[in-house]
Amino acid sequence: MIRTIEWTESGVVMLDQRILPGEETYLTFTDYRDVAEAIRALVIRGAPAIGVAAAMGAALGVKNSNAQTVDDLDAEFRTICDTITGTRPTAVNLFWAIERIRSLYERTKSLGLDAVRQALIAEAQTMHREDIEANKAMGRFGQALFPDEGCILTHCNAGALATAGYGTALGVIRAAVEAGKKIRVFADETRPFLQGARLTAWELAHDGIPVTVITDNMAGYFMKKGEIDGIIVGADRIAANGDVANKIGTYSVAILAREHGIPFWVAAPLSTIDRAMPSGDGIEIEQRNPEEVRKIGDTLIVPENVPVAHPAFDVTPSRYIHAIITDRGVALPPYTESIKKLFQND
Repeated sequence: MIRTIEWTESGVVMLDQRILPGEETYLTFTDYRDVAEAIRALVIRGAPAIGVAAAMGAALGVKNSNAQTVDDLDAEFRTICDTITGTRPTAVNLFWAIERIRSLYERTKSLGLDAVRQALIAEAQTMHREDIEANKAMGRFGQALFPDEGCILTHCNAGALATAGYGTALGVIRAAVEAGKKIRVFADETRPFLQGARLTAWELAHDGIPVTVITDNMAGYFMKKGEIDGIIVGADRIAANGDVANKIGTYSVAILAREHGIPFWVAAPLSTIDRAMPSGDGIEIEQRNPEEVRKIGDTLIVPENVPVAHPAFDVTPSRYIHAIITDRGVALPPYTESIKKLFQND
């Protein structure tokens, strides 16, 4: 299995996704501020993976603190959490993970500093393990929606690299293949960071799953030709009504899918569902550095005097989504009701 992120005695280890597929390099971070910067700089990306990284970063900060008592640690802990949550605004898993760590901190602080440190480290490792288990559960639920044979389009990267391992959307693809289904994949290249061309294609080729890379503006062409049987994507935040924030370009793919009568599925763990967000209209969309669009690598592709817009995500209204695949089952329209049912046992 691809190792995306791990907790070790030496620090938090991440596969540097900025330089794949050319180099497979693991970086070790020994300071929570460096973990935060790794999240911001896309060393690690994908909502579930960001959540795990956030938890590990917070645990690392507490582990390395020079505080002598929990009272001494309180202000520093708030700074650690604020630093990490200030990195990327759209992926709700980041905030969910930090809130889980904060809650545990409050519950254990009366036990003393060593107990807090041990509890936070254990919790971060538990979240890592739970994420992989959730991905595999999504795979089992979601693969039943796939045809026995066909071509599936995916946008961005929602695989092992975007999670603690196995993947959300790619996890469903993996599970379908493991179930004996003959699945081929079209991967949108996903400008400007090229998560599809660099990461999804690398992952699927690594697993021996047939994959073809297409540019983002080719999707409609292949749908019209009848070469795409279904579309599956991940999510960075899902509102209570089923609206989905995902990598920029997802909305366009969903509209094309509706026009061509192709099912459009979303795979995400329950931690990606923001029940406090009534609809996608309230989701903050991260605006990234225009230089990421202006250049490919070090090569300038846009005239220097021309402005560049760079929203990293868009929101797909729930009416375009055939099913939301979670680790507790498949939610179907109307999502306001089906999403509520997923949380009934909480």
